[in-house]
Amino acid sequence: MARIYKKRGNAIKAKIALEALKGTKTVGELCQEYSVAASQIFSWKKQVEEQCETLFEAGRKHDHQEEIDRLHKVIGQLAAERDFLEHVLKR
Repeated sequence: MARIYKKRGNAIKAKIALEALKGTKTVGELCQEYSVAASQIFSWKKQVEEQCETLFEAGRKHDHQEEIDRLHKVIGQLAAERDFLEHVLKR
């Protein structure tokens, strides 16, 4: 008989992995509480440990990109206003 696996969302995976990292509960307790295999918890925990550095790097790049996008919008608006006024004053 084939096993049916539950699909877990990213939020619950992160919650379980963080609880495992904190160490307040054992992996066995987390397995029982969330009905998840121990190997899966260790996998999620390892992913969090490996990717935690990139969380902060991505935030900085994202902040700069938002600022760049905002400034491009302002530049476009000013250029359009300048062109409009130039056209009106030539009449």
